[in-house]
Amino acid sequence: MRVSGRSARAELWDRIAASDPGLLRLTAGLRTVCAIALTLAVLAVLATDVSHLVAGAIAAMVATFAIREKERPEQAVTLALGLPVALASVSLGALLRSHVVAGDIFFVALIFSAVYGRRFGDRGTALGLIGFQVYFLSLFVGATVSALPGLCGTIVLAFGSSALVRFALVPETPAGILDRLRRAFRARFAQLLSAQVALLDAGPDDREKALDEARARTAALHETAMMIQGWLEQGTSDEAVARLVQRRIADAEITAERLGLLLLTARSTERADTLTLHLPGAPLPSGGPLAEHDGTTATLRRDLEALRLLLLQPISEARGTGLAQVRNRLLGYREEDNLPPGPTAVQDVFRGIGEASRAVLGLRMALEGPQDETDDTPATTRSREELHAEDAAISGSEEAQEEERTGLKRPTTRAAVQVAVGSSLAIVGGEFISSQRWYWAVLTCWIVFINTASTGEILVKGYRRLLGTVFGVVAGIVLAGLVGHHTWTAFALVLVFIFAMFYTAPLSFTLMSFFVTAMLGLLYTLLHTYSTTVLVMRIEETALGAACGIVAAALVLPVHTDRRTDELLATVLTRLGDVTDAAVDQLSGGPAVDLLDKARDLDQALADLRASTQPLTHPITPLRARRDTARYIVAMLETCAYHARSLAATAELLPEHPSIAADPRLRVAGRRIVANIAAIAAHVEDDHGTVRIETGPSITSMLKPGTLGAPRYDRVTDRVLRHLQRLDEAVAGLARPLKVPVDKPD
Repeated sequence: MRVSGRSARAELWDRIAASDPGLLRLTAGLRTVCAIALTLAVLAVLATDVSHLVAGAIAAMVATFAIREKERPEQAVTLALGLPVALASVSLGALLRSHVVAGDIFFVALIFSAVYGRRFGDRGTALGLIGFQVYFLSLFVGATVSALPGLCGTIVLAFGSSALVRFALVPETPAGILDRLRRAFRARFAQLLSAQVALLDAGPDDREKALDEARARTAALHETAMMIQGWLEQGTSDEAVARLVQRRIADAEITAERLGLLLLTARSTERADTLTLHLPGAPLPSGGPLAEHDGTTATLRRDLEALRLLLLQPISEARGTGLAQVRNRLLGYREEDNLPPGPTAVQDVFRGIGEASRAVLGLRMALEGPQDETDDTPATTRSREELHAEDAAISGSEEAQEEERTGLKRPTTRAAVQVAVGSSLAIVGGEFISSQRWYWAVLTCWIVFINTASTGEILVKGYRRLLGTVFGVVAGIVLAGLVGHHTWTAFALVLVFIFAMFYTAPLSFTLMSFFVTAMLGLLYTLLHTYSTTVLVMRIEETALGAACGIVAAALVLPVHTDRRTDELLATVLTRLGDVTDAAVDQLSGGPAVDLLDKARDLDQALADLRASTQPLTHPITPLRARRDTARYIVAMLETCAYHARSLAATAELLPEHPSIAADPRLRVAGRRIVANIAAIAAHVEDDHGTVRIETGPSITSMLKPGTLGAPRYDRVTDRVLRHLQRLDEAVAGLARPLKVPVDKPD
């Protein structure tokens, strides 16, 4: 039966929502541009000179992007506190302009305080950023004591414009952001289903491309789930609602990833390795049961497209017999009697579609409220009853507290010392290049330390900053020649570049640096200080600042990439062990704990590890073997995290789910896995230790299928055992690249 298609407008909106989850980048760029435009409009009416226009634009930009709190009252307080900080900073910049040594010492002290202030959370970070950037503003426009009243008035106007745009013209609430993130999750889920259809149809020449697309879409779905996790507390009415949304998002994410693995297995002559979805370069299996069943392939394609439609269809359009029949058919695949005839691997794909349909139904119930139950079949009714039972069992729990580091071991203190030393070197070196533009070196040194934690990360960020600056200088030279001294045309282009800078910042640091440098070329033109020499000097100062940052990071309280990755690897393994142990214990009849939060803590630790390995996996690294090893370890850990998440999601269904019952014998299966994870973590922390991991009989041989849960739904049992088996294999697979000794069974 044909289901009506969606409008082109809805499809376009879904694409935008998927490309920019929560529209966070769009909102940040739009809000900043509006604040600058409003400031410039008022200054133009007041007939101020170009230097005040430039100062107003920079101040409005800083006042807008520095505020990071999620709640509006906290944003208002930080913005109010930021104004006196900005006024004090610009005043000191003007007063110390003629006192070179004193000015340099204060600048270094300000930089240290700004970085150290990050330990006080978003407000400390914002106030430090405002102080530093406004002092930089005073240097950029050449602030003097006589010009202070006008500059202070301009800054007050810029902060007022920023407040007006933030709280009135472009308002944003945590609930609104969370709602858009939910829409982005559904859109990315739909994109993953489209990628899985392409994977199903891929021929020999298209296999690698289809698999890469499926990997990218799976990672994008996971990224959105993590973003939703970060906004649940502020964006929901109470803890129970937050837990419900978290549960449904986790279900949908896990079933979507499982469906991809089942498709790979159906395309293979043997069960697909989970690494295929996680390790770049892993080959796509060929042959398999689907190769000989064209009719089954067509049915799978139809059902995947139907699932995608059900996921995206607005609730106002989701009523009607046609859609209900499609939903009922897909949910019917959860019943053994409704599965199409075929090999077990192909039937597993249909089961996966049924489970994904149940997850979509639960997602819609959690996000959109009650659904039309008029045309429900028994299979659909059973799915609803299961979801309602799970919803009733959801409750909150306390969060674990981590030990805080003190002294120079605290990351903010260490970074503050490093950036202060690096900035001092940049000031001295910058003076040799230019006594007027030395602050560009300091700015670069400051920027390469933001959101970095190791020497390798700073090296990569400095390289990207320099690359973007070089291309931005070329663009700046071209644009300065085209725009000339047409003030408002130049300002219009400045606004375009600022929007592009904020929109691309989370995607590419190189692109952001390009737009910043191109914008500066226009600002220099407006200040009548433009020349090719000035822009080339910008490259020199940028290179110097990046080098000073790298030297400071390498020599002053260094955190080498190996040490940083080892620390994060140990954290990932510890949290992996916690999730696995708690899930197995709950599946064995132990007390209920907050497994989803534990799983998300594991995901966050893995994301931190993935970011820290970028210097090792960067394309320009000369250590190819080391790069491949790092990629393999991260991929293996992603596989472990997937199976641990799946176990946690299944364990949280106890005791409300009618198809799952606790089985104490699972403790035997989980004991070896948890012990091996702990042994690997101990080896990472001390590679001179004598720990070893143990191997032995497979999990499936230790526990026969059918012992967990009611016989009618023994597919859940098989799934639990399969996840345990794959997790056991993946943990053992980590031993080889990490050089952990293995005790083989007698």
